[in-house]
Amino acid sequence: MDKFDLPLADIICDGGMMNIFRSIGCIGDSLSSGEFEYDNQGEKGYWDCYEYSWGKQIERITGIEMTNFSRGGLTAFQLYTEADAGTSPVEDINSLFSPSHVKQAYIIALGVNDLKGKDVLKKIYNGEVGNAKTDIDPEDYNGNRNTFAGWYAKIIQRLQSIQPDAKFFLVTMPKEDGSEKDFVQVINGIAEELKNCFVIDLYSYAPAFDADFRKKYFCGHMNAMGYLLTAHFFMTYIDWIIRHHPEDFKYVQFIGSDYKPYME
Repeated sequence: MDKFDLPLADIICDGGMMNIFRSIGCIGDSLSSGEFEYDNQGEKGYWDCYEYSWGKQIERITGIEMTNFSRGGLTAFQLYTEADAGTSPVEDINSLFSPSHVKQAYIIALGVNDLKGKDVLKKIYNGEVGNAKTDIDPEDYNGNRNTFAGWYAKIIQRLQSIQPDAKFFLVTMPKEDGSEKDFVQVINGIAEELKNCFVIDLYSYAPAFDADFRKKYFCGHMNAMGYLLTAHFFMTYIDWIIRHHPEDFKYVQFIGSDYKPYME
């Protein structure tokens, strides 16, 4: 894919061409659910405040229906297995793979817990981040390998089996401690292997999550300003992708309808 024009921090966007979508699913962990840390009788508590999530911020700015399939602490493996079994404490996650809840597009922001959670990579994926070329079974997603790449791709493939024309925007982690490079490679690899996938490359174009950024936009997890800023990052990047690749989005209006474009 072409390189983004400007650093995301230099641009504020109201959605632009992203407004061609009327329904989008937000798939992720605490940085997607709008999670805040709070004082729970002297202990640290975690509050998924969806009203402050970047998805809900985008909904208010653009009017696009945004459904949040996220909760704090999720990994790709946990999200898939909860949605598959219908055992999530978040009802929207239980409907992720329901044909009646399919969306025109999805923004997927998973991976922080998979790669940076204590011993998570080792316990769930046998220590393997994985590789898109070797870990994805293009014929049957149930054949994907037990790696982060395999489970992340399985979410997309399952949704594509329900709605083949849906668009997927895969979010990389921004720069922080240098461990994100492997993740960025996996996300780009998945986008190359699966159709209708585009990368929102926060690693290359968003501000680094350094001490100065965290001082402004975090309070344990992101604060309200941080989630709103992230919403603008995503709107800006998706607008840019659509404007630079209009051929991939010319039939968005038919996704999820009973109609097909008339081809002369």
